[in-house]
Amino acid sequence: MATVAQLEQALRASQQEAARYRQLLDHSGEVSWMIDCASGELTWLSQAALSQFGYTLETARPLAWDLAQELAPRLERYESGDLSRRRVLREIELPHADGHPVPVAIESTLMLDADGVPVSVLGVVRDLRERRALADQQKKFASMLSHEFRTPLSTIDGAVQRLEMTGTHHDEGTRKRYRKIQTAVDRMLAMLDEYLSPERMASIGRARQPDEISPANLLESVADAARARRARVDLHIGALPQWMRCDPAGIRLCLDILIDNAIKYTPADTPLALSGRMAPEGGVEFLVGDQGAGVPEAELDTIFGRGTRGANAAGVAGSGLGLYMARSIADVHGGTVSVRNVSESGAEFRIWLPAAAKPGKSLARVGSNSDNSSDTG
Repeated sequence: MATVAQLEQALRASQQEAARYRQLLDHSGEVSWMIDCASGELTWLSQAALSQFGYTLETARPLAWDLAQELAPRLERYESGDLSRRRVLREIELPHADGHPVPVAIESTLMLDADGVPVSVLGVVRDLRERRALADQQKKFASMLSHEFRTPLSTIDGAVQRLEMTGTHHDEGTRKRYRKIQTAVDRMLAMLDEYLSPERMASIGRARQPDEISPANLLESVADAARARRARVDLHIGALPQWMRCDPAGIRLCLDILIDNAIKYTPADTPLALSGRMAPEGGVEFLVGDQGAGVPEAELDTIFGRGTRGANAAGVAGSGLGLYMARSIADVHGGTVSVRNVSESGAEFRIWLPAAAKPGKSLARVGSNSDNSSDTG
């Protein structure tokens, strides 16, 4: 049998070992903690909690509540045989002492006695702010890089599509070169989406967003949204292709800008007109008409300039960038935005985009992601 002296010596050794572990934990950058399973009380909190969260063991009641709030159901599941509850990793937000939330990852383990009964929970808290900031920077960099490549590629793509549309007299060799350019652009755009898109980085395996849209559905959606701000928006949909290849969000923004402009510069009780059809010269045209005062003749050629505001803009909020953005979006797609005064009904803004001449024809392969290219022969 062990003597009293031996027991005392073993106790001192155990206490010294525990003290060394606590010193080690206190020098760690991670917040370590321990909660008693019976009382739910926080019995240990490392020094890192003060620098990261502003808490000490004595002032950590809010922190303890967040750490312990899932303890009871966790113990119930473990005792019912769910061994996955022995060790748990979760991401939540914990309150800092000054009140602001901090994103953290909490890893904790149930500590068992000799009979396998949980007696405490030991865990660590890892601050995720730096990791998330780095992830945000990576997404922003990928988005910037993707944009810098995508813009010139879309310009090339729109130009080739326009050449194909207007070059019906070209020989087969020339048209074949057009198709090769389109194929190369498609390949590079696909690589951008595969490796550089923020969506791809945020969620590997998420479906790629399509670069095509139904023009009729687009017009209906824009008109529905506009009716929340203007009681009457007349929609006229003529002969249109079933699909048109473009950046859907970009073309939607272009239309929204023109609608917003019409709402701001016309009386609230006057209707707006939105229409889409095949253009006389080929391609697709979207028209936004109003019954306002129109655009001064001297400004018809300058109103799309960056920062330009017309003579009738006094008292109307704006930055002078909306119409500039609309024209820039159309330019990237190989199209145009223009305006004319219609004597009987105010101003009419026109978006023209290159598209297939045959209404109802799909411009993209079934199941494909169209980037203003067509099938190769």
